[in-house]
Amino acid sequence: MKDKNHQKLNNEDSCCEISDRINNTAIGKEKAAGKDDHEHGEDDGHNHEHIEGSKLDLFKWPAISLVLLLTGLAFDYLIPQAWFKDYIRLGWYLLAYIPVGFPVLKEAWESIKKGDVFSEFFLMGIATIGAFAIKEYPEGVAVMLFYSVGEVFQTLAVSRAKGNIKALLDQRPDEVTVLVDKTPKTMKAAQVRIGDVILLKPGEKLGLDGQLISEQASFNTAALTGESKPDSKYNGETVLAGMINLQSVAEVKVTAAYEDSKLSKILEMVQHASSQKAPTELFIRKFAKVYTPIVVFLAIAICLLPALFVKDYVFTDWLYRSLIFLVISCPCALVISIPLGYFGGIGAASRNGILFKGSNFLDSLATIQHVVMDKTGTMTEGVFKVQEVHFNTKFDQNQLLEYVNVLESHSTHPVATAIHEYVGEIDHQINLQQIEEIAGHGLKADIDGKELLVGNFKLMDKFGISYDLDPKSIVYTTIAVAMGGEFVGYLTIADSIKADAAKTIQDLHRMNVKATMLSGDKSTVVDEVAKELGIDQAYGDLLPEDKVNKVKEIKASNQRVAFVGDGVNDAPVVALSDVGMAMGGLGSDATIETADVVIQDDRPSKIPMAIRIGKQTKKIVWQNITLAFVVKAIVLILGAGGLANMWEAVFADVGVSLLAILNAVRIQRMNFQ
Repeated sequence: MKDKNHQKLNNEDSCCEISDRINNTAIGKEKAAGKDDHEHGEDDGHNHEHIEGSKLDLFKWPAISLVLLLTGLAFDYLIPQAWFKDYIRLGWYLLAYIPVGFPVLKEAWESIKKGDVFSEFFLMGIATIGAFAIKEYPEGVAVMLFYSVGEVFQTLAVSRAKGNIKALLDQRPDEVTVLVDKTPKTMKAAQVRIGDVILLKPGEKLGLDGQLISEQASFNTAALTGESKPDSKYNGETVLAGMINLQSVAEVKVTAAYEDSKLSKILEMVQHASSQKAPTELFIRKFAKVYTPIVVFLAIAICLLPALFVKDYVFTDWLYRSLIFLVISCPCALVISIPLGYFGGIGAASRNGILFKGSNFLDSLATIQHVVMDKTGTMTEGVFKVQEVHFNTKFDQNQLLEYVNVLESHSTHPVATAIHEYVGEIDHQINLQQIEEIAGHGLKADIDGKELLVGNFKLMDKFGISYDLDPKSIVYTTIAVAMGGEFVGYLTIADSIKADAAKTIQDLHRMNVKATMLSGDKSTVVDEVAKELGIDQAYGDLLPEDKVNKVKEIKASNQRVAFVGDGVNDAPVVALSDVGMAMGGLGSDATIETADVVIQDDRPSKIPMAIRIGKQTKKIVWQNITLAFVVKAIVLILGAGGLANMWEAVFADVGVSLLAILNAVRIQRMNFQ
């Protein structure tokens, strides 16, 4: 949010409009479009003196009003002045009223012209003008003064929530050093083209996604993953915008435009995060639109109806009660604090490397009873290594491995990488034909007129290949190979369990959340991993449709389910689950696009952390709802009965709003480790 907008927001935006700004935040929009962001004061971390000045400017008019109000009260009660009465007294309090009251009255008029009669500006305007009409000048000024101060704090809270998330995520430099004819040249990151080479010095942040062309470099990836430990990259590997070069000078070839970088996509996701509103938030907004006009008519009834039933009816007394009722009724505490609470939850999650696509998913995770997870890449590293090769001696093992290596090069499965690392460079002279990937089974191709099959034993069964061993007796993941209709043998491949996988399951069980593992890997491997981690149930040898059926079975028992996987291959299960979570913010762009929640650093321990953040966010939101309703109900009853004055009304409105805001922003300081 630009500094020049702070005062405008204080003076012109209603609670609902500020709420809309929270829900439709433009975080990262300028960055994603490649615009210079230096004027963003508070958000970009520069111009701190200007920032402080702008914050003081927010309080300038309320401060003037406060001084005049206190002086007037002193003339009324502490050091009474004979001249301070009648029109002079009225004029003095009008001077105190105008700095804080005029902008609100102006907005009330603008809202009425737009057809929105029952805004909080209208409520404040009627209440304070009514107070002046019955000569309660100090109270009229006080209501508008405290209302304006509350608006200032709301502005600061919203600005801080946005600034925190933007500072956490968008850490790209605006300028980069590009090698032009081997000469370093500084230019705007948005102007750099694909194919240009960036010179990255130690301590500098990378501005665009690219490919490392230096032999080796070490990076801090905290901007993307939340992990600050060094991550070594080697020649040809992908490096992303936001990473910090830690050691020697590195050269990076740009592979994506500024607006297409991984970080831009993450920022875009956060930009639209709060457009997906939680049910609680949607209800409160609808409630406020009905609630406000009702209390206006009730206030009119409180003022006029007693004339029909009360013998000693005094109009000014009942008007005062109705004005108190109006001030109390303002729904600011609800309309502001609830979206701010959800926005704070999204910010807290972002700080921990967890990206939510909407506040509705915070609510959903808070009620999750069952987490269903993939194995490879979720609970295990997904880095396979060939352990053993068992081929029939009648075949040329080296030649067959070359064939398998070429065929697997057409697959993106981690197994293909393991085979490639084991066999070595691909022999491009090997001519495979009619290459076909059979989902859930493996690969098929023809070579020299013979059929080559590489996959699991279900593939062997599918093509009627006989073998003289029990696949279940092999613990590790097995890649079976057949050539020309004859079983050749198999390779065993092993994957290592992630360091925090066991703690993840323990944390889930402590929250009474069940854990089930579904995998296309062989059952013996899946069972072994599940046993080691303490997972409740595990199923292996599953096709994608089998996973869908398993999740349907769980949901049929009325359990709310979160599925954790890669977000792409398991798209049907992600769509079926209540919350789809993707491991690997550094993985494919499709992962970010398909999942509801993205865990950026691949750590499964972030699964229970995300649930904790969801639960805490929902808890704070309901604390604010309860606080607002209870206090307002008590003071409304007291006000209608003539037992509360305007000062109690101010507390019920502005005071509760401030308490709710402070409670909402508290979540951003919590430790969820």
